[in-house]
Amino acid sequence: MSEPVLWTSAEAAEATGGAVAADWQATGVSIDSRAITPGDLFVAIRGPNFDGHDFVAQALRAGAVAAMVAEDAGNAAKDGPLLVVKDTMDGLNDLGRAARARTDARIIAVTGSVGKTGTKEALTLMLSRQGATSASTGNLNNQWGVPLSLARMPAASKFGVFELGMNRPGEIRHLTTLVRPHVALITAVESVHVEFFPSLTDIAAAKAEIFIGMNGGRAVLNRDNRFFELLSDAARARGIKHVATFGHHIEATARIIDFGLLPNGSTATAVINGQMFSFRIGVAGRHWILNSVAALATLQAIGADVAAGAAALKHLQAPPGRGARCRIGLPGGTFELIDESYNASPASMAAAIDVLGLSSPGAGGRRIAVLGDMLELGDEAPALHRGLSVLLRDGRIHKVFTAGPLMANLSESLLPSLRADHAESADDLAGRVTAVVRPGDVVMVKGSLGSRMAAVVDALLDLERTAPRASNG
Repeated sequence: MSEPVLWTSAEAAEATGGAVAADWQATGVSIDSRAITPGDLFVAIRGPNFDGHDFVAQALRAGAVAAMVAEDAGNAAKDGPLLVVKDTMDGLNDLGRAARARTDARIIAVTGSVGKTGTKEALTLMLSRQGATSASTGNLNNQWGVPLSLARMPAASKFGVFELGMNRPGEIRHLTTLVRPHVALITAVESVHVEFFPSLTDIAAAKAEIFIGMNGGRAVLNRDNRFFELLSDAARARGIKHVATFGHHIEATARIIDFGLLPNGSTATAVINGQMFSFRIGVAGRHWILNSVAALATLQAIGADVAAGAAALKHLQAPPGRGARCRIGLPGGTFELIDESYNASPASMAAAIDVLGLSSPGAGGRRIAVLGDMLELGDEAPALHRGLSVLLRDGRIHKVFTAGPLMANLSESLLPSLRADHAESADDLAGRVTAVVRPGDVVMVKGSLGSRMAAVVDALLDLERTAPRASNG
């Protein structure tokens, strides 16, 4: 079955004010020539490291039906089907605005210091079972990812779920004016990106920029978070009269009243606007319970079926790099890998350590934490890394590997019985971890993206491929 047409050449030209010399129909949009799906419109973005115009010919060979290029791009794919615009970044934003304008979908925007990707995934799972849902994929939450996600939204969508990220003031202001959400969810304000802000209060104010893109609508806020009043006041100052809340707080409109933590999942009971819901979540951890109740409160705010959403949560899975689990074969058995390598902050690190502590190793197995630097924490970074030692000591963890100059502070603070090894980089640490892992272990790998802890994950995954196989002879 062929993919539905997302953009015709005429529609894209009208949206961007660009010029086309041939007719084409695109079934997708991409800014990465390495990830072209046949039928895509390739947008040649000029980024900080690469100029997409250098890869236009490659994208067309891979099956792109056309390429959006800038007027000053010279001979870029001069023989291919082109959409010529003044500036391709502006053109991508224009496609996103046009996609938003042409749909009647109910739109949700999600931001927060922690939990936004997991909550977005929960919302996408639940809403996709109730109607055609378009959502950000992966971590497409920045100045490139948000307009790209919008440009990929079919006009016939019933729901749209978009994640908005930031690490500096003013970034969400632009993104929310593109998305123009009907419901804005702020998961939490925590010590993330503090290197670029004078205080946590300034981070909260930057998160509140999400309300700028709204014309009325509804806000969903964490009632347990210390910045609730600030965010609530900011929402009402933008004319948002309906503020729903979630959390354990007695005044939360979506209130967690009971929960259970399991090695491979969670259970929860919550009262949402006076109605009680009990449900199972397919992912382990207190943070996933909070994410899920935040998502259910958002379903209520958008007018979707909350009961059906709660029932769907048993199918929730953690995204790659954000808690995804897999079993890896070794001679004599398997070990479990918990991949948290995409990002890290003090709050998310505490949640991941909690999940590891709840895990159930096999016979002779250990709970092993492999931790890389938490970045963008400013002057508090050394103390915040040292502070993890208490969580690890009390969290039923057996061994801790660390990588990076900031994690050296943690390594020095650990009890000798916990300290396994420290290395200057993830690449240096990877072989030391793979050398000691054994059947029955549960290994959790976490660090900020810039600490490149995915190298450790890749090395662990390679163990199954390289493990010697038993002989049949």
